[in-house]
Amino acid sequence: MLYWLTALSDGGDFFNLFRYITFRAGGAFLTALTFGFIFGKPLINVLRRKQGKGQPIRDDGPEGHFVKAGTPTMGGLLIVGALLTSSLLWARWDNPYIWMVLFVTLAYAVIGFADDYAKVSKQNTKGVSGRVRLGLGFAIAAVAGMWASFVHPDDLTFQLAVPVFKDVLFNMSYLFIPFAMIVIVGAANAVNLTDGLDGLAIMPVMIAAGTFGIIAYFVGRVDFSASLGLHYVPDSGEILIFAAGLIGGGLGFLWYNAPPAAVFMGDTGSLALGGALGAIAVATKHEIVLAVVGGLFVVEALSVIIQVAYFKMTGKRVFLMAPIHHHYEKKGWAESTIVIRFWIISLILAMIGLATLKVR
Repeated sequence: MLYWLTALSDGGDFFNLFRYITFRAGGAFLTALTFGFIFGKPLINVLRRKQGKGQPIRDDGPEGHFVKAGTPTMGGLLIVGALLTSSLLWARWDNPYIWMVLFVTLAYAVIGFADDYAKVSKQNTKGVSGRVRLGLGFAIAAVAGMWASFVHPDDLTFQLAVPVFKDVLFNMSYLFIPFAMIVIVGAANAVNLTDGLDGLAIMPVMIAAGTFGIIAYFVGRVDFSASLGLHYVPDSGEILIFAAGLIGGGLGFLWYNAPPAAVFMGDTGSLALGGALGAIAVATKHEIVLAVVGGLFVVEALSVIIQVAYFKMTGKRVFLMAPIHHHYEKKGWAESTIVIRFWIISLILAMIGLATLKVR
């Protein structure tokens, strides 16, 4: 919205700054961060009053988690609210990628909110049926996949860009839509599985968002994309503003989610943020790179898949408990140790993901 202040500019004054994506990204970051600091405590107080016993704790979970009983959930509302406010203020309203990513984020937040509400109201860890969640998630992702294909330039429509190899595109035709659906739904559920310890999920999400914000800015500029040998995606640079808002909102949430957490993000936040990362990857034609940058989420999801499949086949377990962060809890690692080491791993993977932009 504030972009339109450029209409008041003569080309050499303060209003001219609003033309620049980087300036508006900084504004989005500060807006989201301020939103988190202002509304964080009031929101937590409301959630605590409304939820009573807070998020139910799994009976078969690590012993240390029972001390968290009574902690309210749905803290993702703070992140999503900050993200929506900052994006609407600082992003261009005529940019289709911003609306696509916001659509996925908000739609998945609604699914997560319904799941959190079911858990809290029934004091049961099951929540909404997994089939219902997946069905709705795939439907939303299908809309996003078609949306992205419609707004991508003709030479990139239905194409899968292969990282590292210069100018390599794989024509998936209409199979690109189900592929995009898998990317978005997979990212949403992988982040959801990672959200099991105080502060564990939010920092890797912010790291991934920052990485993809940079990628979006580069592929959205014809000069940078040509210099780096990337596929040029016109107008995708505006996604940097969304990513900056996500980081600001995430930091505002982390202020209250740092151990011991005053609030959990819940499925409201984890599904929304994971879906947002998947949507950004589809929009920027960097779906494969998401598997690298979000490698921590991939490992968390794979640990659950492996655990379930192996148990069904043999009746035995590969891990002491899945997802894998619980495995390390069972081994005696302190929660803070797991969280910080996983943050470090996420940062390393982000650097590897950024390296794919240069290695061609």
